[in-house]
Amino acid sequence: MRAVDWDAVRADFPLLARHVHGKPLVYLDSANTGQKPAAVIEAVDGFYRRHNANVSRAVHALGAEATDAYEGARRKLAGFLNVRHDDLVLCSGTTFAINLVAYAWALPRLQPGDAILLTRMEHHANIVPWQLVAQRTGATIKVAELREDGSLDLDALFAAMTAEVKLLGFTHVSNVLGTINPVAAICREARRRGIVTVVDGSQAAPHMALDLPALGCDFYAITGHKMCGPTGTGALWARREHLQAMPPFLGGGEMIREVRFEGTVYNDPPHRFEAGTPNIAGHVGLGAAVDYLSALGMHNVAAREAELLAHATEELRKLDGLRIIGEASEKAAVISFLVDGAHAHDLATLLDLEGVAVRSGHHCAHPLMQSFGVPATCRASFAFYNTHAEVEAFIAALRKVRGLLA
Repeated sequence: MRAVDWDAVRADFPLLARHVHGKPLVYLDSANTGQKPAAVIEAVDGFYRRHNANVSRAVHALGAEATDAYEGARRKLAGFLNVRHDDLVLCSGTTFAINLVAYAWALPRLQPGDAILLTRMEHHANIVPWQLVAQRTGATIKVAELREDGSLDLDALFAAMTAEVKLLGFTHVSNVLGTINPVAAICREARRRGIVTVVDGSQAAPHMALDLPALGCDFYAITGHKMCGPTGTGALWARREHLQAMPPFLGGGEMIREVRFEGTVYNDPPHRFEAGTPNIAGHVGLGAAVDYLSALGMHNVAAREAELLAHATEELRKLDGLRIIGEASEKAAVISFLVDGAHAHDLATLLDLEGVAVRSGHHCAHPLMQSFGVPATCRASFAFYNTHAEVEAFIAALRKVRGLLA
C-alpha cells in the first residue's frame, strides 16, 4: 500500500473545518452519512452550471453531455464493484434497491409455504420490505440469531437454510455492531441449497474493496451518501439472469421500448428499472466520489479505519462503567456503547455540546436492540478522514460528560 498524507486528505472535506457550540467539530457519525470532499461538491455544482439537461431524451449538446456524465458514473461505479455496467441499476440507495428486489423478484415468485431468512442484525430497510412481501404472498419470516459478541452464528444460520427458504437477506457490515459478515462463505452455502441472496452493502462500500462476483451473491445494494457521494444516490447490482426475468417495479418514461394502449414493450435492464428522470447531478457526484475513493485506494481506507478503531476501542475499554455493544473479531470502524447511569440520548446531547457528533437511538435496528436488552445505544463511527487527535478529543469529551452525569 502506498503512503497517504491523511492530513491532506482531511483538508479535502470543507465541513470538517467547522466549529459547533464554539468547539472544533469531531464528526463521528459516518455510518449515518459520510462527509463530502470538495471534488464531489464541485462535480454536482459543475453539472448544474455547465451541463444541466435531461438524460437519454435529447440530441442537443447539453442532453448528450448529461447522458455521458450519468452513464459515465454508472461505469465508474461498476468498475469500483468489479461488475458489468449494464447489470447495475442506479437508484436512490439501498432502501429502494431492496424494495426493487422485493417487488420485482420476490413478490411474483414467493407463495404460501415459502420462507424468507433474515438475521437479527438487519437494518429495518432489510426487514420491512420482506414483511410486506410475506404479508402479500403468505410466505413466512425466519430469523438467524447472533452470538454474544455480536457475530453471526453461522452454524445456526446454515441450519436455518431449510428447504422452504427461498431467499436470504443479510448485511455485509452491521450498522450498529460493525460486524463484518463472511459474505462469500454464506452465499456459497446458500447457493448450494438453491437460496437467492440479497446483501445490504451500505456499510461495506464506503470502507473496503469490493469484488461482487467473488462474493457470489445474487443481489447487492449500496448507498451513495455513505461513501462520500450525494444523498439520494445508490445502486442495485444483480445477476443478469435475474434482471432479465424481473418485471418492472415502476412504470413511466425511459423504462420502455415502445408504448401502445394495447400493451408496452419494456426496455432492457438496467433501464427497465429506472423509470422517470433520475437524480442525474447526484449520480455525477457519486461518480466523483468513486474517483476520489479509488485514488485513495480502498485498502488504504480500510487500514486507516482499522487503526482508528483500535485506538478508540483501547481508550474506551479504560473507562469504568462503559459497555461496548458488539465486539466481533471481524469488525468495521463502528462502536456502539452505553455508559452506566446515562441514557444514550443524554450522552449524545452532552457530547454534541463538546463538539463531538455521535449517533444515539435504535439505529433503525429495533430487533437487534431487543436482543441486547437495551432501548438505544450511542454509536461512534469513524471514517478515513478522522484523526487520532479526534479519538483523543472524543475520549476527553466522554470523560467530561460522564462527570456531569454522575
